[in-house]
Amino acid sequence: MIVLGINAYHSNASAALLVDGELVAAVEEERFTRQKYEVAFPHGSIRYCLDAAGIEARDIDHVAVSGRPQANLFRKLGFAVRTSAGRRQAPRRGDLLALYRAKGTMAEGLGIDSRSVRAKLHLVEHHLAHLGSAFYPSPFDRAAVLSLDGIGDMVSAMWGVGEGSRLRIQGEVNFPHSLGWFYLGFTQYLGFHKHGDEYKVMGLSAYGEPEYMAEMRRVISMSDPMHFALDMTCFRHLKEIQPIAWRGGTPTEPRIWDEGMARLFGPPRTDPSEPLDDRHRNVAASMQRRLEEVVLQMLGDLHRTTEADAVCLAGGVALNCVANGRVRASTGFRDVFVQPAAHDGGTSLGAAAYVHHQVLGGKRTYVMDHAYLGPDFTEASCRVALESRGVPYTEMDGDRLVATAAGDLADGRVVGWFQGRMEFGPRALGNRSILADPRRPEMKEVLNSRIKHREPFRPFAPSILEDQTGRFFEDAYPSPFMLMAYPVRRDKRSEIPAPTHIDGTGRVQTVRPSQNRLYAELLEAFGRRTGVPVLLNTSFNENEPICCTPQEAVDTFRRTRMDVLALGNLYARKVETPATPSRP
Repeated sequence: MIVLGINAYHSNASAALLVDGELVAAVEEERFTRQKYEVAFPHGSIRYCLDAAGIEARDIDHVAVSGRPQANLFRKLGFAVRTSAGRRQAPRRGDLLALYRAKGTMAEGLGIDSRSVRAKLHLVEHHLAHLGSAFYPSPFDRAAVLSLDGIGDMVSAMWGVGEGSRLRIQGEVNFPHSLGWFYLGFTQYLGFHKHGDEYKVMGLSAYGEPEYMAEMRRVISMSDPMHFALDMTCFRHLKEIQPIAWRGGTPTEPRIWDEGMARLFGPPRTDPSEPLDDRHRNVAASMQRRLEEVVLQMLGDLHRTTEADAVCLAGGVALNCVANGRVRASTGFRDVFVQPAAHDGGTSLGAAAYVHHQVLGGKRTYVMDHAYLGPDFTEASCRVALESRGVPYTEMDGDRLVATAAGDLADGRVVGWFQGRMEFGPRALGNRSILADPRRPEMKEVLNSRIKHREPFRPFAPSILEDQTGRFFEDAYPSPFMLMAYPVRRDKRSEIPAPTHIDGTGRVQTVRPSQNRLYAELLEAFGRRTGVPVLLNTSFNENEPICCTPQEAVDTFRRTRMDVLALGNLYARKVETPATPSRP
């Protein structure tokens, strides 16, 4: 049984392919179009998934699309009739009917006759796709499930229980009340206007104090442990057109915060070049704290009512690693699973899994233990990428490659690490990564000035061997997808200052050899050399989608002040960048 999942005409367009319930390929369209958060139909992603499985479109049995226009239809019609935003958006909503034409659109993109696509089409409600992406690839036979995001099919939150191959929905929160748009509104108010900038505010929040908690509890209140409501005097999304861009590219968003927010918290930071002051930092800290309060209260009640030991999270809010890191200590759940593409990109996986299990009754056998589901490239293509750009290199076997890279990292060089299949989701997890020595306090500034050009308040992440996690962090629970923030042990903060955030935490990626043998060997080699089995890990990009191809990796290497590029087993080092003196 072959099921193709598609997320289209929504942020993070993507495709995922299940073969007999096994996830064989998954990728976001932005990696091919080079447009962050791409919303167009994912032609490149679909083509890749078919190629990865060695099949053609006629072999697909079912096509599962995230989004179901008829879901909550009366609520959608009421919104279109009764609200200014709905009346202004309604003429555009006809484009949603394009979801019904997904098979024909796919055939057109593949250059084949639409009649050759014999698969049955399924449209899966947005949050059911999120929950499917959370539960079905998890290792749990029974778990509570919770999806939290901005909006999808007029719903912003959904929860229930997964057991075996079935999801049982217990409740939801409806638009316009939205935890995702609560965070988005404050992100814009604080002067971060690009789609996806919420992660910047999460980093900023650690620099402030939560002095505005009373005001935040007015902005988003709880009528009971599972239902929240926004104070709509602080938001405009019943007045504004919804942030949908159908024709491709990065989504654009209208301003959704309203004057009530300014009355509570003071003048907004409308110009991104305006300096951030203590008030901005304290608003960010208070907003992040309130988000954690709401999420943990919901999860605490969900644990009480379901009596489940495990919980699976999805939706854009599930990318909030600070909140995720507190779940086990604060809610009663012993186990937590958040798959790497918890945002809308993961709904292609969720739609396919929902159809395979819930609709077709397929048994669960697949467990998502790693995120390496994207394209990989041959040694020949890596050679061409280097030689066509005049970059000299040395070919190395695996042992020499690891030993040389570990030595360069220990000597203070910045290493681009391009290996194997690309990761699914927004995090680089050791196959499309830029790596550096975590022991050097200056390394964060070095990376920002030479390559990343990011705001100084945004942290970098530590990768660590899974069996060493408890030595350096206060929680040793596995975090293979870099979606948990744990406190760094106080006696270790001076050993790994570069990826330790201002609040003493690190957004941890734990690594086992069974998940990524080569990356684990590099961590082991660096640990033997330095006594610290940790590397600073950031994504292989420069203000663009993460590199997908060898050509993109080589171009990034050449235009930035990166010292080393390990492109498969081909090793390039810039001769003009000597090693940094060793730390005392």
